Amino acid sequence: MKDLLEFQNGKILLIDKPWGWTSFEIVKKIKSFILTTIPKKGNLKIGHAGTLDPLATGLLIILTGKYTKKVDDIQNYKKTYTGIIKLGCETLSFDSETEEYNFSSISHITPQLIRKTSQKFVGEIDQYPPSFSALKTKGKRFYEYARKGEKINSMKSRRVKIYQFHILKIGIPYIKFFIECGKGTYIRSVAQDFGKALKSGGYLLSLRRERIGNFSINDLESHLSIKLEFPCYLLN
Repeated sequence: MKDLLEFQNGKILLIDKPWGWTSFEIVKKIKSFILTTIPKKGNLKIGHAGTLDPLATGLLIILTGKYTKKVDDIQNYKKTYTGIIKLGCETLSFDSETEEYNFSSISHITPQLIRKTSQKFVGEIDQYPPSFSALKTKGKRFYEYARKGEKINSMKSRRVKIYQFHILKIGIPYIKFFIECGKGTYIRSVAQDFGKALKSGGYLLSLRRERIGNFSINDLESHLSIKLEFPCYLLN
């Protein structure tokens, strides 16, 4: 391991976040590992540049020390994802965290309709964030209200940008997709709105973040630096 001072001066770690972990849990694990592995005692500031939902996997960028000032810059980078949308029903969380409900017919849906509808989501679009999200209102996270069945009256739509939205594979009711988007985009909301546009309902069954700016999940394949429960690549 490197000296604590090097981490305090700033390091970038690329994480392949596993399913079921929160981004906060990853940060906590990395910080604990660094501080217990390096003999020298001291404080260490650490954070992540872009939350991944617990049920999503893929690239999570961790910044330490002085590099935590780069968080806002990295969050502004374009992000790319691959995932699967399930049609014919919805969930309250817009993903598989909550149970399916509001089942609808999908007999009218064709591959042609799916591809045509996907083009409506390219460009600047307005979307509502999921009620099961880490956004805050009145000092509490949205998901804290949602998990208690409480409604959020202050939720507002936001304008986000989708640069690319490609359908990779269709096996109705499942659709595999690729998306490149800007800051603040909720892919769960894209899945929810996509299902509504098809008049069938839909939710995000799985999601994997592939890239943030020039940082790619592929960078981890041949560069594993720290042995943890998940792949971790320490840059420079």
